Amino acid sequence: MTSNAPDRAPAQQTLAQKLIARASGRAQVAVGEIVTCGVDMAMFHDSSGPRRLQPMLEELGAQIWDRSRVVLVMDHYVPERDDDSRRIVRIARDWARDQQLPHVYDSQGICHVVVPQHGHIRPGMLCVGGDSHSPTGGAFGAYMFGIGSTEMLGVMVTGEIWLRVPETIRMWWDGALPAGVTAKDMMLHMIGRFGMNGGRYQAVEFAGPAVAALSMQERMTLSNMSAELGAQAGLIAPDATTAAFLAQAGAPPVDMAPWFTDEGAALTHHRFDAAALEPYVAAPHSPANAHGVSRYLGTHVDVAYIGACTGAKLDDLRAAAQVLRGHKVAAGIRLIVAPASLHDQEQAREEGVLQVLMDAGAELFPTACGACSGYGDPMGDGITVISTTARNFKGRMGSPTAQVYLGSPYTVAAAALRGCVTDPREVLA
Repeated sequence: MTSNAPDRAPAQQTLAQKLIARASGRAQVAVGEIVTCGVDMAMFHDSSGPRRLQPMLEELGAQIWDRSRVVLVMDHYVPERDDDSRRIVRIARDWARDQQLPHVYDSQGICHVVVPQHGHIRPGMLCVGGDSHSPTGGAFGAYMFGIGSTEMLGVMVTGEIWLRVPETIRMWWDGALPAGVTAKDMMLHMIGRFGMNGGRYQAVEFAGPAVAALSMQERMTLSNMSAELGAQAGLIAPDATTAAFLAQAGAPPVDMAPWFTDEGAALTHHRFDAAALEPYVAAPHSPANAHGVSRYLGTHVDVAYIGACTGAKLDDLRAAAQVLRGHKVAAGIRLIVAPASLHDQEQAREEGVLQVLMDAGAELFPTACGACSGYGDPMGDGITVISTTARNFKGRMGSPTAQVYLGSPYTVAAAALRGCVTDPREVLA
């Protein structure tokens, strides 16, 4: 236990420790301690939420602890394509209405993008999500992680959750990213190096000049894919970039000053040079099977997919348009674009970005999880796909015989243009 004796200086704390200490009503916490935290926001979607929670709550005769802190997003089974999806979405809609939930986003886009765009995740908060990519919230200097339905039931009833205070693994990026290299490439590089259990279910913190230079949406990509690194949370200390994004989202102003890792706090430190990074590609069937794009040059693709919370935000669509402007996709290649949210789709339309993609030959798909979760129009037998999604596990995007490669929006767009894996820097030049 940490002593609060007046003659002892307080221990240096990591960002993760500070966020958990605040949530548990403590001045500070030590790595390895088990603490009970108050939850500031709980998010779930049509797949993970009502259809599982409603029967359990009814069986307990229990009520939701605080409706104002609950956010429900319909993003997995929309648009409804069969009786099963219609049933799942109807349960969610009916339950939201019966419970009079104030924060419901129905067919507005993917939860990990829609929820921050409405200002629900702010620095200093502790949040949980009923989805494995919930660590996306860590990009805003909040402690956010994914939980299963049984744990979510506990949160729904009590407003609390226990956790073990994690170690911090800091990924420090020096220098500046070259043109055509993105946060997705940074993540594939780290996952390729450390593997899918590299984060050891601890808190990974992304820091350094190259991280500070990233846009908010690029930071979201880092935190999002901390799930593929095996972390519990993927944190970035908030700054002026965070404040500007949240102001635009209509979030109430928050004091961001306390949310950083103290100099000298105990952590594991890994250092990278952003300037030396090339575009990365992960080959089937794991994000950890990642290497520089040069290893896969010339690999034929049938489908280029720009979608998912990881790879179809406004910044991602802009990157793809930069590659495709004035060009047509290669003959016989299918380019699918499924924007991550209606907000980003409309912004891309206003900027002319969407028109560039359509002129190049893109098919516009709904703003939903879609093929990333194997829903909607999944990938067929024996085809090769290059995708901006976070995962390329066997069968995840449809047929188990589909070969799925992962890349940045630049890399995926370049492959659509040439019909094979291509270094996007060649096209941009």
